[in-house]
Parts: sequence; structure tokens; C-alpha cells
Amino acid sequence: MSRGWQTFSALLLFIGIFNNACVEGLGVNWGTVSSHKLAPETVIQLLKDNGIQKVKLFDADPTILMALAGSGLEVMIAATNLELADLGDPTKAKDWVHKNVIPYNVNSKDGVNITIVAVGNEPFLQAYGDKFTGVTAPALKNIQDALNEAGVGKTTKASIPFNGDVYMSPLYNPVPSAGIFRPDIADKIRDILKILSANNAPFIVNIYPFLSLYFAKDFPLEYAFFDGATPLVDGKIQYTNVLDANMDTLVSALKVEGYSDMPIIVGEIGWPTDGDTNANVTLAQRFLQGLIKHLASNKGSPLRPGYLETYLFGLFDEDKKSTLPGNFERSWGIFKYDGQPKFPLDLSGKGENKTLVAAKDVQYLPKKWCVLKGDAPTDANLADNMNYACNNGGDCTPIQDGSSCNFLDAKQKASYVFNSYFQIQNQSNTSCDFKGLATVTTQDPSVPNCNFTIQIAPSTSTSPAHGAHSSSHEQGKSAASTSLPGTLATILAFATMLAQLRL
Repeated sequence: MSRGWQTFSALLLFIGIFNNACVEGLGVNWGTVSSHKLAPETVIQLLKDNGIQKVKLFDADPTILMALAGSGLEVMIAATNLELADLGDPTKAKDWVHKNVIPYNVNSKDGVNITIVAVGNEPFLQAYGDKFTGVTAPALKNIQDALNEAGVGKTTKASIPFNGDVYMSPLYNPVPSAGIFRPDIADKIRDILKILSANNAPFIVNIYPFLSLYFAKDFPLEYAFFDGATPLVDGKIQYTNVLDANMDTLVSALKVEGYSDMPIIVGEIGWPTDGDTNANVTLAQRFLQGLIKHLASNKGSPLRPGYLETYLFGLFDEDKKSTLPGNFERSWGIFKYDGQPKFPLDLSGKGENKTLVAAKDVQYLPKKWCVLKGDAPTDANLADNMNYACNNGGDCTPIQDGSSCNFLDAKQKASYVFNSYFQIQNQSNTSCDFKGLATVTTQDPSVPNCNFTIQIAPSTSTSPAHGAHSSSHEQGKSAASTSLPGTLATILAFATMLAQLRL
């Protein structure tokens, strides 16, 4: 090969890397609560094509972990809340590590770079009461001890993703600099902080400005974003977005406990694109691009400047998630269910109007849809059949109030519901009848701004839910009260946010 061609090839490689660069520390949450999943190999290639080097899982699915082997990606795996009690037994914690970490986390290029084991997910959420408060710290200690004993504790840390409701600003001084941990769990948090600090492990927090807006109707919209808002003053510091205010309340709470320098990771943050009037592509793109630009600046927050490792929630829409507390729960992905980008997003934070790279070689079911027959009456029988479809696997959230397809007329809504069920059932011959009301068509019934889905073909390499690591996590959300009065309480409403909860 000539020197000129070598130089040209190197330049092309550099350009390719540059174009797919991702802001330092940016990762994504890879959720799998879906009826039809992309093959893990397809997802991993998608991550690489978009320059994403970090991925957070909600369990320890062996099929996904085997696919991640040799990928070079940094991986966070998880034990579920339902496993916490068992992990309080040191022997069971060792068994968990030797089953879910050691076989994959080998010191070679062919292993999986497991950097964190998440021990539970938001176990101190106020909605749970004391269900997990007594078992969380022992489980954390035992998992970290097992990692240390296995010789991987220096590179693989145990931590716990918490919801923002574990810290607060007290009533008498409702500003970030007055942040403390919630009094009812403060002793348990101290036990956890000691374990994290002793092992140089990070504190992980999940932050959802969208949920602050959703649950506090007087929340000032502009404070959810990063493009300018009237400053809120805390001494000499001015806050123009809720993320910085949220982060600094945590930083202050850690300082009170004597852990001013403890690393912080944002484990989940995102914006949904459907299911509510404020859940749409325009606001999601505005939030996510502003967030990424904010991260790329490395400014951090006023009390914790610099680099901030952050995981977007989420990678894909997930059509089998619970709709508690709202229909938006299935629409957090930056990609659609099939790995197609929803909107341009510059993951480098350099301000370029880039389109994300789509998943490659996705195989779909045949181009056919299930629709309402033209002469079918819109009566109680039709309503009963629509309810059947919605209650037996069909995703009917897009036709609900505030959602993208709510503008459809009654017959179009029936067709949408019937088709959703038909696709979930892999277009089986018996799944498009509905007591004679429906028929199969090869004419696409989609209309502008409302797509009638054709599902992806089932992947033979995707494992079903398996035991304690099932991908079909129960979803739950519950509002927690703040002690913050007035406008500041509304703006710092992170403590009222409902958690993205996967047991």
C-alpha cells in the first residue's frame, strides 16, 4: 500500500471517529421490557456506531453479557430489589458474583468490562416505606466484599442507584447549599456511604426534570432545560436549571456527612417523546441536546464543577413497561423500538445537527396491518374488542389523551389498537378477527404524525426472561413530598419525582 493511500485511509478513519464521537462520560440505559427485542449484537453495533462507550443494564442477562464480550464497552450490571434480602447472606452474594460477574469480567480483550454492579434500584424510594431499608446496606457490603475477594474489586465497584428523593432542602432554608439526606433514612444512608467510601465507589443518582414538570403543574418549564432561565439565587450562586440545583443539593448533603469528594454518577436522566402534552419530540430533543452540551462543557454544577458521568434514559422505547404513573413510560428512548433515531442528536455536544446512526440489518415482519372493516359499527362490541386488545399486549398508549395519535377518529383508533395487538402476536392468522370486526390489509393505514407499527421479526438470539434477572421488571412510581416552600420548592422539585423503578 502506498504511503499516500495509508495517509488517506488514516484520515478517513479519523473523520469517522470524529463524526461518531460521544461526549466523555456519556452512556445509555439499555432497557429490555419490550415485546420484540433487537438482537444484542445489533444493539452493540448500534452503540459503537454512535460512539457510545458506556451502557447500563437493569439485570445481568447472560445472553446480553455474552454478546458484550470483547466489545470494549464499559458495562454496569444490576441485582434487582427482589434479590436484596438474599444478598444479605454473604454466601449468596458470593454465588451471585461468581455467576454474574466472574465468568464475563476476565482480564482479556475477550471479556466484559464490568465497571459497576448496581445493588438494587432506588430501594429507598418513599413509596416503598421500609421494605428495603434494612437489607440494602448488607447486600451492598456483601457484593463488594465478594468482588474484592474474587480479585476484581479494584476495577468493579458495587453501588446503589438512588432516586433524588433521598435528599432534600429543609423547610427553613430551601436552597441547594442547605441539602441534607432525608431524616427518616439518614442512618441507613450513612451506613451505605461508609461502604462506598471505603471502596472508592461512586454515589449514583437518578434525576428526572420531566417528572418534576409532570407532577408539579406550576413547575416553570424553562428550568427543565439548559438554554436560559431567570436565575434563582443561593447566596452568591445563581441556578438556571433544575439539574444543577438538584446535583448541588446532593453535593451539600454529602458534605454534611463528611463525604465532600465522593464521586457522583447520574444513573438515569432523559425525556419521553409520547404519552403527555410535554412528552414530545421537540421538547425531548431540546432537553437532551442541552444536557449533552452541558456535559461537554465540563462545567459541572456550581458546587461540583467538572466531569460528570451520565447515563441517558433510555436507549429504546419499551412497549411492555407499566404505564404507571403515565402513558409516557413506554416512550423514553432516543431510538424507536426498532433502533431508528427519533430526532437529530449530536452526542459530541459540539452543536452539530447530527442524526444518530440507525440500527443496521433490522428484519421486520411482513408489510401487512390489521384494521377495522369499513362497515363495522362503532358500538359497545367494538369498544369491548378494543379493550381486549389493549389489555392483552397491545400498546394503546399513543391513542390516549395527550399522546401522538389521539387525533385519530374512532374508527382509526380501533384500527390502531387492533394492529398493535396483531403485531405483538407476530401477525398470527387468528390475531386479526375481533369477532369479525377486523381484516388484514397490505395498504399502510399510517397517517402523518401517527405511524401504524410493523414489528421487528423476533430475534433468535434474544433470551426470554430468566429467573431473578427477568427483563420484565415491575414498574412503579410514587410521588414523594418535599419540604420546600414556594417557587424554589417547585423548581427544586426533584424530591417529588417518581423513580424509574425496576424490581
